[in-house]
Amino acid sequence: MRKKITILDSTLRDGAQAEGISFSVEDKIKIVHALDELGIDFIEAGNPTSNPKDLEFFEKIKGIKLKHAKLVAFGSTRRPKIDVQDDLFLQALVKSGTEAVSIFGKSWDLHLHKVIKISLAENLKMIEDTIKYLKSLNKIVIYDAEHYYDGYFANKEYALKTVETAKNAGADYIALCDTNGGRLPLEIYEITKETIALVGDIVGIHAHNDSELAVASSLMAIYAGATNIQGTLIGFGERCGNANLSAIIPNLQLKGDYYCIADQKIKLITEISRFIAEISNLNLTGKESYIGKSAFAHKGGMHIDGVLKASESFEHIDPELVGNHRRLLMSEVAGRSFVLKHINKINPNLKKSSPEVIRIIERIKELEHEGYQFEGAESSIKLLILKCLGLYKPYFEIENFKTSGIKVNNETKMFSSALVKVRVDGISEITADEGAGPVGALDSALRKALKVFYPEIENMHLVDYKVRVIDSKDAAAAKVRVLIESTDGSNVWTTVGVSRDIIEASLIALVDSIEYLLILKRQKVEV
Repeated sequence: MRKKITILDSTLRDGAQAEGISFSVEDKIKIVHALDELGIDFIEAGNPTSNPKDLEFFEKIKGIKLKHAKLVAFGSTRRPKIDVQDDLFLQALVKSGTEAVSIFGKSWDLHLHKVIKISLAENLKMIEDTIKYLKSLNKIVIYDAEHYYDGYFANKEYALKTVETAKNAGADYIALCDTNGGRLPLEIYEITKETIALVGDIVGIHAHNDSELAVASSLMAIYAGATNIQGTLIGFGERCGNANLSAIIPNLQLKGDYYCIADQKIKLITEISRFIAEISNLNLTGKESYIGKSAFAHKGGMHIDGVLKASESFEHIDPELVGNHRRLLMSEVAGRSFVLKHINKINPNLKKSSPEVIRIIERIKELEHEGYQFEGAESSIKLLILKCLGLYKPYFEIENFKTSGIKVNNETKMFSSALVKVRVDGISEITADEGAGPVGALDSALRKALKVFYPEIENMHLVDYKVRVIDSKDAAAAKVRVLIESTDGSNVWTTVGVSRDIIEASLIALVDSIEYLLILKRQKVEV
């Protein structure tokens, strides 16, 4: 029988402490719904005493019923020499109305001697009083043993005493924290195992990623007998981040004798992780394990040949299990045989010797000679295939466009604007917009005009823009290659354009990007 591992996601609390992250109340509610849909057990939603935004969130969330997850308010043990009834911060936790609360307390005597300057005995009393009080109110209590692993190395007996006190006071879960993220996985394993021997299987782990070991340390804690894990779904958080749940959950569930969420929910992990990245205004690198767009990308000819014949030869899991998909990259080292795989998604009857296939491969070669590079721009390849097979339906035509830029004296910023006229089914629409640069302005104006005809473009935006000079020997007259990465919040795709004019190259890639989205949404062709 598989062992259940309880998952607490701290994206809204620990994740919100990451540099560059700022959630609105609406953002937080969307993330709660997404995590609930995934089947996360506990969602740590913030500290109701920390700021007005969190206060507003806790008020609004009271009226929302979740399918699976329990919401968690976060705070600390009572303050020194103050009764639990008189501690305003503790009372705010109670008033937040959550079924569960997460309380952190000190495990490292260094903090008691040098930071908050109280006695070891007083700290134990603070832990005991707080947990007993919250349990008397029928709360589920998660005790976070802050700096536990460092505290263990400094004063083993006292660190163990803190968690034993929490257990005896009635804590439902105890999370051992590698708060500084500096301990090695084998150390985590041994300490977790010894702690479980003392207080039982309510023990879990909350690891930070300062040494790039948070996932490994979390897994080692589970192997030692821990039953719960804290982290953030895509790993962001204070400093270098938290344990990445989008890696931990499939590692345990697909490769170990454990389950964290319902089996049918695993396939949602890529989509929901990318959705949360969008809300967080966080650009994923693509290299993220399991959920990244490059996680199952193959470039080398031998690798592509192998994965097409036996996918397990170069993939550790079937990407569909986590809602991701395989990508075969067109490049100078990839060969051309894999193009047939893309063609067969649209027309399964074509063979390598079919005239259509030969024509497509020849067209790819012509474009590469002109400076196109399709590695990482498979959406442009798919559009090219549709065009060569006579299945391409242009959704719009750009009749004309104009971009301009102006810089006012003594102003540091350059202002750009764009005017675009499009035609859809014989109807013209002309629109102007501004942007940080001519390409940004052109993108905004183009999508603004097309939203009149295609509302689904509303959720589309650019997430990356790259320019590469192809033939630098021609100096200012050189060709440039533009790669544009776009998303609608769940799908991510990349297109390419080439020209001696950077605006034209950008427009080619922009048009392909919008056309690709419309094909995804409207055309009955698998791309």
